[in-house]
Amino acid sequence: MRRAALALMLTASPAFAQERPQLTPTRDVAVTYRMLGGPAGQAGQQGIVVSWNAQLGAMRSDMPGGMGWMVADRKNGRGFMVMEQMRMVMDLPAGQMLQQHMDSPNATFRREGTDTVAGLRCTVWSVQDQGSTGRSCITDEGVMLRAEGTHQGQSGGMEATQVAFGPQDPRRFQRPQGYQTMQAPQGMPPGMMPGAGGRPPGAGATPR
Repeated sequence: MRRAALALMLTASPAFAQERPQLTPTRDVAVTYRMLGGPAGQAGQQGIVVSWNAQLGAMRSDMPGGMGWMVADRKNGRGFMVMEQMRMVMDLPAGQMLQQHMDSPNATFRREGTDTVAGLRCTVWSVQDQGSTGRSCITDEGVMLRAEGTHQGQSGGMEATQVAFGPQDPRRFQRPQGYQTMQAPQGMPPGMMPGAGGRPPGAGATPR
């Protein structure tokens, strides 16, 4: 009876049945990534910076070349994308943006080992999420250092080249004033993350 009851608990509760990594940083950090794979000319591209403010529970992603930036407000479930040259702001669901960093309730994980990226030790996880597959290396503090995957026939990934822990200015995560607001196109894919074009799970800046 005890064994049967335990088996039922494991089956009914994903929290018991599946091990999951820490998916959001536990302290403020800014990570610079380079591209892995993807269309010609994108591999090795530098300058995709993802910043996290732990107190706000918010993530900011800066696109290369000053094209613009995005913020996902995890606590309030809101997000927006800023297009600097056009001085426009587009509202986006925060969940859609956080999904780029594997923060999806549907994702399943399997621990595979450990590695060192950008001088930091991380755990390698294989990931599956709604038909996509990938592999990510994440620190115990929830910092994603490398992610590779395949989504809808497209493959690619990102790898950290620099990790800087330290306070992140809350003002950088605020909606800019004086910009025109526009609506997101209906059915816009979640691959609208910086450097993205199709979303392998855990690959925040792939050719997804």
